[in-house]
Amino acid sequence: MQQENAFEDFTRDISYRIFRCPEGIALTATMKDVFHDIFIEIIVAADNLRILSARVNFFKQPTDFCQEIDKAMSLLVGTVIGKGLNKRLLEIFGGGEGCGNIRTMLMGLLPLALNAKAASGVKDQNELLEKISKELKGSCIGYPSNY
Repeated sequence: MQQENAFEDFTRDISYRIFRCPEGIALTATMKDVFHDIFIEIIVAADNLRILSARVNFFKQPTDFCQEIDKAMSLLVGTVIGKGLNKRLLEIFGGGEGCGNIRTMLMGLLPLALNAKAASGVKDQNELLEKISKELKGSCIGYPSNY
């Protein structure tokens, strides 16, 4: 049976990567589907999780207007990853001047900086999980505040 459009059998892949860099912590995300091939890179200060730089590259997008979101990416600089982050992402990337795909990518990517900060200096896997559990206590159901 012939498919009528791309959304009858659609796959979207989003991947994240975190690594140390001279400036602090580098966070990258990619999103690929039949319409998109997007790369995001965010550099964060390791000590306070303040965003130092933010960029996006479109290798494939449904319209030429999509690339204009790079102006909004610059508004992330100075934002601290923590309480109020989702609200800030909605302010910057919501509505007709924003991009739901970039917002979705960032909502998955940026909180990983909290894990990277919590894991700093730990080599042992069990110690790592214990430290992350302590640092993220009360941040979600996985790390309850009464545990």
